[in-house]
Order: sequence, then structure tokens, then C-alpha cells
Amino acid sequence: MAKIVVALGGNALGNSPEEQLKLVKGTAKSLVALLKAGHEVVISHGNGPQVGAINLGMNYAAEHGQGAAFPFPECGAMSQGYIGYHLQQSLLNEMRKEGIQQDAATIVTQIEVDPKDSAFQNLTKPIGSFYDKETSEQIAAEKGYTFVEDAGRGYRRVVASPQPVDILELTSIETLIESGTLVIAGGGGGVPVIKNTEGSYQGVAAVIDKDQSSALLAGKLEADQLIILTAVEHVYIHYGKESQEKLTQVQTRDLIEYVKHGEFAKGSMLPKIIACLSFLDHNPNGKAIITSLDSLEKALDGATGTHITK
Repeated sequence: MAKIVVALGGNALGNSPEEQLKLVKGTAKSLVALLKAGHEVVISHGNGPQVGAINLGMNYAAEHGQGAAFPFPECGAMSQGYIGYHLQQSLLNEMRKEGIQQDAATIVTQIEVDPKDSAFQNLTKPIGSFYDKETSEQIAAEKGYTFVEDAGRGYRRVVASPQPVDILELTSIETLIESGTLVIAGGGGGVPVIKNTEGSYQGVAAVIDKDQSSALLAGKLEADQLIILTAVEHVYIHYGKESQEKLTQVQTRDLIEYVKHGEFAKGSMLPKIIACLSFLDHNPNGKAIITSLDSLEKALDGATGTHITK
């Protein structure tokens, strides 16, 4: 039996509640198959479309006098609960179909980040609505937000994307795992928090990469495997070229060289590669796998996917 942290990509979720609930029913079947095989499973997930929709709705209501504005950390917490609810329900239904008497629970997870992280001086993560230049400048003056022009579509607020440092609810996560509960944690990279000068925690407007948080979670839990599920079955080098080559078995030293040579796109595969390298630094005896949701079972048997070891 292996302890596995599974990081679900956006393709396993949806852009609306209806679409998401439909998709996670299929996701649940693949995840419950891991339980049937005897593995101990912890689930993390992305939240990009979901937190964006929540933030947009809250902003729209506030801008039209229909409610209070909600800070971004609160929107992240909402997305954890909403996605967790769908996953819990679908997993519970699938487990009961398979005769598995196990509970599923979501932990709204706070992830500590360093307030001195250089990411706070280099805001790069777009969130929320598109605005014209005049409106964005007005909001920036009123609220101190930073806006950038985004691909010719308008101006969007940008926030920091700092590195995760610690998981505040780790003990609770471990306790639930030990009790036999299927745990969903670190959703959307976790709610980013910092310690203030008084030593108390407070939320901060930032987005933590969910694969980095998943790697930290897997490392802290001393997991045997980190599985990152994405849209493709394998990682490729020379992607999109005639010399394109899929990676099946690869060691970290070779992967580091590929990173140095710019083989992986910054906005897609590179963060996943960096997360796998980070996990294997925590657990040199572990294995990281990158593959698609549909290929999960085959990847665990070694029949497909990109398998990364030290």
C-alpha cells in the first residue's frame, strides 16, 4: 500500500457548478479505484476558474451596491468549500457503490507564506475582472491595487504568487488520515496567510501555485508518491516540434537539465516539474508521476505517464 497525494488539475473540474458536479463524478471513479487497490489517498486540487467566478461575482455585487466586497483570501476559502463539497459528495457516492465504508472530508487549509518573499515585489498573477484603463486607474487609486494590461483584453488586477512555507492544518490532516478518512486539503494552493509582527496569522491577497502546495503537503506527509493530473498523458521535451519526445522514466538530474534548457512552458508544465523536483527533495525515496486523469490507473501500474525519481 502506498500513501499518495493526488493533485487534480483544472481539467478534472469545471467552469460552472453544473459542469463541475458532472465532471467530478467521473473523477471520483478514478480516485476510488486507488482506494480499492489498497492505497491511502489525499486529494488536492486547483481552483482557478472557481475562485475567479467567486471574486467576479462579489466584486460585481459590491460595485453595484448589492453587497460587501470580499477580500481575495476569503474568496479562496469559499472555493475550497464549494469544490470540496462536490468532491466529498461524489467520492462518498462512489465509495458506497463499491462497498467502501470510508468518510471523505475537506479541510479549509491555510498555507503560510513568507511576507519577505520577492513575489510580493513582483506581482504576476492576474485575478478577477477585466476593466478599461480609466476604471482600473480609479480602482487602483481607491484601493491600492496593481493592474496590468492583459493580452489586449483590458486591465486586470495582479497579485503575488509566493512560495508555500508551511501548512497550518497539517496536524488535523494527519489525524483524519490516521482515522481512515479520505482527506481533501490544500485546495487552490491553500488560503495564503502570513505572520504579522505580533505573531498572529492573517490572510494576504496572493495565489499559491497548487502544485507547489501539493508538493509541500506530500513532503510533510512523507507520501510515497505525488501524482499531478493534467491534460496530457506524458511530459514532452521539444514539445510541438518534429523532434517531440515523450518522457516515460526520468531522473531528477536529467529533468533539471531540461529545465535549464527551457524545455517546459512557464505557464503550464514548468510549475508541475518544479513541484515534482521539490517533492523528491523532501522524499528522495519517493516517486512523482505526471499524467492525465483518464490514465491514472494505468500510470500507477507503470503502463503510461511520466515517472520521476531521484
